[in-house]
Amino acid sequence: MSNTTKKPKKKILTVVIVIVTIAALAIGGVVVYNCFFAEDTTQSKGVVGKVSDGWDTGIEEEPTSEGRGIQIPGYGTAVMNAGDTSLVLSIGNPKTNSCGFYATLKLEDGTELYKSELLEPGYGLTEIPLTQTLKAGEYTAIVYYQCVTLDEEHTPLNSAESEFTLIVK
Repeated sequence: MSNTTKKPKKKILTVVIVIVTIAALAIGGVVVYNCFFAEDTTQSKGVVGKVSDGWDTGIEEEPTSEGRGIQIPGYGTAVMNAGDTSLVLSIGNPKTNSCGFYATLKLEDGTELYKSELLEPGYGLTEIPLTQTLKAGEYTAIVYYQCVTLDEEHTPLNSAESEFTLIVK
């Protein structure tokens, strides 16, 4: 064998090693980024809420049956301090429902304070992180529930609004 045959094989082997090394570094970089730097999937416009299963409405729930429809939580009043970045309010999807919810907390003027990820039946949160702070006063607030199917398409069903008085001290 001549030297000219060995040199191309060495060059090909070197190129393969370089490509494999670059690919391994790229994959390692993606894994490190996803583990340490990627945004939490429960974020909503930069606001994160801890959604948990086993969410409890605090009221006795009856199983839904034909003709009863979807159960929507209701609210009377909620109180918070001026400048707070979260609101203690139980937003979720009663476990007796057979659909998913997207819940949006907003003020009467349309100011959006929070928008949830998909809430499956039995999932919810009790401390709502807000996109902005509020000044002292009394506000008309609304939790807008968009109901969707639980399949991959999340086809919109009906929607509902639950209005309440938000008192900011």
